[in-house]
Amino acid sequence: MSEQPPQLEDEVRSLVRDIVTGVLDDAGRVPPLPDRDVSDIRDDASGTIAIGADHGGYALKERLAFLLKEAGYDVHDCGTDSTDAVDYPDYAHEVARLVSDGTCRWGIMIDGAGIGSAMVANKVPGVRAALCYDLSTARNSREHNLANVLTLGAGLIGPNLAWQIVREWLATPWGEGRHAARVAKIMNIENRYCGGSP
Repeated sequence: MSEQPPQLEDEVRSLVRDIVTGVLDDAGRVPPLPDRDVSDIRDDASGTIAIGADHGGYALKERLAFLLKEAGYDVHDCGTDSTDAVDYPDYAHEVARLVSDGTCRWGIMIDGAGIGSAMVANKVPGVRAALCYDLSTARNSREHNLANVLTLGAGLIGPNLAWQIVREWLATPWGEGRHAARVAKIMNIENRYCGGSP
C-alpha cells in the first residue's frame, strides 16, 4: 500500500472531521470541533486509553474519543452510548478496572462534576485518579502524582478546555525524583487496606 501525499492526507482528515462534526451536530450531541494541530500532543501515541462517561458526560466523551483517535491513540470506549440516565459508578469502575488490569495504559472518565468518578476510580487497586479542571492540575497530577486516570466534569468545563486538559495530561511526563517516594507512600497505604503488604 503506497503512502498518500501529506496534502491529500490533510484533506481527507479535514473532510472526515467535517462529516463527523456535521452528523453529530445534526443529532444535537456534540458542539463543533476546535481547530488544532494534533501533532503537538506527542510523538509516540502508543498506549490504549479507556474512556467512559455517564449521561452528563456523554457528549464530551464522544468528542474527546474522536479527537484522541484522530491524534493516533487507540481508544477503548466503555460507554455510555446515549444521554439516557445512567449511574456514573458503573462506568468509572469499568475505566479504572481496565487501567488496573493493564488492558489500557490510561483512563479518562467524564461525569457532571468529575468528583464522584474520581472517588470510584480510586477504590480500584493500582489506580491513581485525578480530577483536573485546568492545565496546572493536569500537569501536577501526572508529574507529581503519576495519575493514570483523569476525571473531568462536563458540567464545569467547556469542551475546548477539556481537550486542552487531556492533551496536557497525556503529554506531561512523570517527574520521579522526590515525587517517587510520595507515590510509593500512596501505594503502601493502598496495599495496607487492600490486604497487600505495607
